[in-house]
Amino acid sequence: MIIHLMDYTQRQLDLSKDLKTKSVLLLGPRRTGKSQLIHHSLTADFNYNLLEADTFRELSANPEKIRQRIGPKTKLVIIDEVQKLPVLLDEVHALIENTNTRFVLTGSSARKLKRNYTSLMAGRARVRNLFPFTARELDKKWNLEKIINYGSLPPVYLSDDPMDELKDYVGLYLKEEIMMEALVRKIENFSRFLNFAALSNGQILNFESVGSDSQVPARTIREYYSILSDTLLGYMIEPIRSTSKRKSTSTGKFYFFDIGVTNSLTGRKNIAPKTKEFGDNFEHFILLEMMAYKNYLRKDDSLGFWNSPQEGEIDFVINNEIAIEVKATSNVGPAHLSGFAKFEKNEKAKRKILVCQEKHPRKINEIEIIPVKDFLEILWDGDIF
Repeated sequence: MIIHLMDYTQRQLDLSKDLKTKSVLLLGPRRTGKSQLIHHSLTADFNYNLLEADTFRELSANPEKIRQRIGPKTKLVIIDEVQKLPVLLDEVHALIENTNTRFVLTGSSARKLKRNYTSLMAGRARVRNLFPFTARELDKKWNLEKIINYGSLPPVYLSDDPMDELKDYVGLYLKEEIMMEALVRKIENFSRFLNFAALSNGQILNFESVGSDSQVPARTIREYYSILSDTLLGYMIEPIRSTSKRKSTSTGKFYFFDIGVTNSLTGRKNIAPKTKEFGDNFEHFILLEMMAYKNYLRKDDSLGFWNSPQEGEIDFVINNEIAIEVKATSNVGPAHLSGFAKFEKNEKAKRKILVCQEKHPRKINEIEIIPVKDFLEILWDGDIF
C-alpha cells in the first residue's frame, strides 16, 4: 500500500534539532516510515536510495561520486538503507570531518555498522531510532483494539487489509532480509526460532527451553536474540539489580518491536478483550510506548522489571524507583495490586502506578490507578519520567 505525502502522519521524532549540531544515523526496522519521515520533514541537496538497483550499482562501483558531487553550498545529503553498502561510510566519515555538510543515513540493521564503523557512530553522527506509530502520533486515529490485533507499523495500521500486510511483512521483510544480510547460516532454524521467540514474547527467557522447542542449540539462541536486537526487531529488557538479600531473576525479557508482527509469527487472530492474549499484548503496547518516548526524548532513564522467584513480579521499573504494573482489567481489585506490596518488601518505590482500562483515574493508598489514555497523555507530556 502506498502512503502519499498528503496522507502523512506527523511523527514525534524531530531530526531537524539533531541536524543543527550533528549528522544523523536513523535506524529502524523496514517500513517504520524512515523515508517518509526524512522526505516529509527535510530538504536535501542529494538523495541516494540504495534499494534502487541503479543507484546501488553506481555507488558500489564508484563510492567516491558522493564526495565529488559535494560543494561548498551542499548542506544536507540523505543516504537510504546505508547498510546495503557500508563502504560509503568511509566517504561519509571523511566528509563529516572535512566539510560542513550534514548527512542523514538510514538503515534497518545496525549489526554491520556497529562492528565496522563504530568511530562514525561514536560522536560524529547521532544515532536515532524510529518506531512504529505511537499513540500520540495517531491521535484521533488511535484505536487500542486495532493495535492489540495488528500492531502499529504504518503500512499495516493504515491498510484496509492489515492481516495481508502483516503476512507480507513477516514473510518478505523479516525472514528474507535476515537471510539476505547473511546474518544466519540456516534460515530454516532461524524461522523456527522466530516463532518460538514470539510465543515467549514478554516472558522471562529460558534459552535452553527456547532452544529445545525450536531444535536449535542454546548458544545459537543467544546469538539469534542478539541479531533481533541489532536489527531493531526487538528489545531485551533486563531485571533490576535487587538491593535486598533475596535473590532476584537474572534473565531478561524480550519484546518484539511490533505487536502485529508478534501476532503474525504466533498465528494469533481476532484477539478479544478479557483474554490472556489481550492482556499480554496490552503490556507489550505499554512497553513499546515507553521505549519510543525514552528514545525520541533522549531519556537516559533505566527501564527494567522486577522479579523474585519466591514472591512475584512488577512488569516495569523505571530508575529502580517507579514501579508500573499493566493490567487490561476495567475493574481493578486487591489481587491486581498484590505485586506492589511484595515489591516494597524488598525494594523502595517513590511512585507506584497501575495502568488499566478503567474510565477514571483514582488512588488506592499510594497506588495510582491510571486509565490507559491518561497514562499515555502524561507519559508523552513527560510526567512519568
